[in-house]
Amino acid sequence: MSEAQHRLRPGAAAMAAADGSPAVDLGDGIWMSSGMSSSYLVTTDAERVVINTGMGFEAPFHQAGYDAVDPSPTRYVVLTQGHFDHVGGVDRFLEPGTDLIAQAAFATWRDDNERLEAFRSRNAAFAFIEPILAAMEHARQATGEVPAQSRPTPTITFEDRLDLEVGGRRLELLSVPGGETTDSTVVWLPEERTAFTGNLFGPLFGHVPNLVTMRGDRYRDALAYCDSVDRVLALEPERIITGHFDPIEGADVIAQELTAMRDATRYVHDRTVEGMNAGTDVHTLMAEIALPDELDVGEGYGLVSWNVRAIWETYAGWFHHRSTTELYATPPSAIAPDLVAAAGADALTDAARARLAAGEPVAALHLTDVVLVVEPRHAAALAVAAEAHQALLADSSNFWETAWLQRTLDKLGRKRGDGGATS
Repeated sequence: MSEAQHRLRPGAAAMAAADGSPAVDLGDGIWMSSGMSSSYLVTTDAERVVINTGMGFEAPFHQAGYDAVDPSPTRYVVLTQGHFDHVGGVDRFLEPGTDLIAQAAFATWRDDNERLEAFRSRNAAFAFIEPILAAMEHARQATGEVPAQSRPTPTITFEDRLDLEVGGRRLELLSVPGGETTDSTVVWLPEERTAFTGNLFGPLFGHVPNLVTMRGDRYRDALAYCDSVDRVLALEPERIITGHFDPIEGADVIAQELTAMRDATRYVHDRTVEGMNAGTDVHTLMAEIALPDELDVGEGYGLVSWNVRAIWETYAGWFHHRSTTELYATPPSAIAPDLVAAAGADALTDAARARLAAGEPVAALHLTDVVLVVEPRHAAALAVAAEAHQALLADSSNFWETAWLQRTLDKLGRKRGDGGATS
């Protein structure tokens, strides 16, 4: 595998909402309409099949693009997972005679989405709210409407596999519960050697999976992910069409990258389990576990250190046996006034500055956090906190980490009165 493959592809920051651009011909009667998550049209000699539908406000653009190349009735809408950015436009494509297909666990994720909609929307806002609001306004101006997000109920569900034939096309739907959601589905076109994998591998192909997001999701199981990668490997695909960006082409490239992604995840899993059994604490493992050079995969959406913690807590839960205080509702911030009273805000800020100078920005933030709980406008502490975030940002190439650091820098800048973060 060329070690640069994953580095040559777009990062997550390049994801953009559908804007009315024409559907892109991928060959073999397959069309792509790009969006927050891309939607796909599979044409046949009779009716058509739509795979994923984007967000609700994107659906008119997807529909118009598909109608321009094939106005046939839609026989099936197939969902590769239950996240909002894949299912939001379903209502736009449902016609008399259209069946909506999803894996049997879809209801669990739909219900989670609805149950925790306010929580997850709030927690994801720092990364996505500005482009989403801009896209919704663009949709309103371009189409005169902003369709609501669909909350669909499949008419057909399957457990492990479902075979379809439409207008001379064969499609095989395969369950891959190690994806971003346990209802994740691969759509396999055997004659074309093409697999639609949705976000089984996350939005960035060739990268480690994000086993739990900062917005708040159920943990993904690392070994289930490895098994799901193996299921795709066994197909020997010559093309993979993911949930984002251009298809991945070439049987050899695909096999090499899939193997590396699987082996990297298994490596992190096994080293974490070894550390747990040896009595090593989770923070030490987060700091020490790194991928060997031969497992050259990216960390643009998930991070190895985050996955170490996700694996630990998947197995062992929230109690890390560090302190009795973990058992109770009193957070560390509750004793911040006592620390400031004992040591002084200026002394703690000086200690934070020394940690920052020593190349320890996270330790510096632990100290400024204490000061800012008590004195939220302490100028020196705000300045050190901003410098620490800038140091972390300079080393970050991860979408979620970068978005969080930039959002926090903006908040610190407003508190300092300079209107936002400095560069």
